[in-house]
Amino acid sequence: MAPRVLIVDDERLIADTLARILTMAGYEASTAYDGKTALAQVETFHPALVISDVAMPELDGIRAAIQIRAAHPECHVLLISGQAATLDLIELARQQGYVFEVLLKPIQPSELLRRIRLLLPSRA
Repeated sequence: MAPRVLIVDDERLIADTLARILTMAGYEASTAYDGKTALAQVETFHPALVISDVAMPELDGIRAAIQIRAAHPECHVLLISGQAATLDLIELARQQGYVFEVLLKPIQPSELLRRIRLLLPSRA
């Protein structure tokens, strides 16, 4: 059974492209285009990994990641960001006891797959 990965990004093209890359690499990928939808989808899709953009309207990726980790501590989270300003949010999460991997945009597919293999070693 392929590991499930949920990709969350309010930029649909990015989320859909990452899902295609992961599907071609043998993962079962699904997308959500905002943090609230991601929270609901975690409950039904049960991903092993959530890859989430940090900067999103309404519910940002860090707040969503904290809620996901609190409810599903076994779920890995990889944050992606193209904005230096999000580093403050990441530091705030760290001060609350939540440490997340961060991958900077633009994302190279080979680096993304390498990071996923580190987080989900059974898939390597």
